Amino acid sequence: MHFDFYIMFNKDQVKHISDLARLELSEEELEEMSGQLSDVLGYIEKLREVDTTDIEPTAQVTGLENVVREDEVEEWDKQEVNSALDQAPDSEDGEVKVRRVLD
Repeated sequence: MHFDFYIMFNKDQVKHISDLARLELSEEELEEMSGQLSDVLGYIEKLREVDTTDIEPTAQVTGLENVVREDEVEEWDKQEVNSALDQAPDSEDGEVKVRRVLD
């Protein structure tokens, strides 16, 4: 489905978006994505034409609910804690040190 009533994304705009998302796209992928992104926005514009005045908002329609349990804190004895820390690549003050995930 292709819509003709909206502005097409150009390769520079797609490149900017891909840089923000830290995606490396080839020239062919940039061309392909510009059309696909434009189609998605066109579809969204088409959906805006639908009258939803009497439609109740909903996040899902299946009636399914998440089944969750309460977190339970379990105390380890000192020997278990020391054994786990001994197996960690790096630990300090009774805690496992990990590499930074976010910049």
